[in-house]
Amino acid sequence: MGPGPSITITQIEGYKFAIDFGGILPHLMVDEAIPIGSGEGPFPEQLLVSSVTNCLCASLVFALGKYKQEAGGIRAEAHCEVTRNAENRLRIAGIAVAISLGATADSVPRIDRVLEQFQRFCTVSESVQAGIPVVVSVRDSAGTLLT
Repeated sequence: MGPGPSITITQIEGYKFAIDFGGILPHLMVDEAIPIGSGEGPFPEQLLVSSVTNCLCASLVFALGKYKQEAGGIRAEAHCEVTRNAENRLRIAGIAVAISLGATADSVPRIDRVLEQFQRFCTVSESVQAGIPVVVSVRDSAGTLLT
């Protein structure tokens, strides 16, 4: 795998893990929702939805800046639909992101240009929409490759 962000995740207990982003950032505690986990942190679906939503909002800020526009702040709400596939496994079937500007459209003269292109700047949502190949390997404590 080429260069890019990386993390280290360590099991604390049960379904609770600590994510280490490296450097000076604090660890993030994650968990599965009740009844599977104890609900002591965000769960994977929430992290995915928040990553997509954060990237879209940041891309909108970038596009606004490119056209020297001010939107009066940005707020977004997002939801993912979780369904079962043909093998009865839970899968994310879609993500809906609703972004609200703090300003009215008529006070942002180039909003049409911004809206026309901001999504293309979003690394995460564009990648998720296209499908991301995931390569997984499993090793035991001696370093033996199991899969």
